[in-house]
Amino acid sequence: MSLKDPDAVAAIVSTLRRVRGDNVARALLAERVSLAALIDAAFSLPISNSDAVRMIARALDSGDFSFTPDIGPLWHVRYIYEDRRASMRVVDMEILTPDRTFASTDISMRLPV
Repeated sequence: MSLKDPDAVAAIVSTLRRVRGDNVARALLAERVSLAALIDAAFSLPISNSDAVRMIARALDSGDFSFTPDIGPLWHVRYIYEDRRASMRVVDMEILTPDRTFASTDISMRLPV
């Protein structure tokens, strides 16, 4: 399998391995990992919030992951901030499509093998 953005995939794999362990990370990527679980894992790492957000956004945009449900070709990520008026700290993400908005708990990702 040829990856479109191997660095983005490697960052996600590394994140899940560091937080969940190697075997669980493999299972999550093969079976499906929720976007919410990926966000929680990335935000638990000792990296800045903005670096974690960029890592996830890059992986979502890479084209290397399949999504359930199928979100189609036209979608956008909306960032949910800790305090919408004063903070730049992202705490969650949503996927917006022309037809509906998906919460991070509604979306799962899989790395096709």
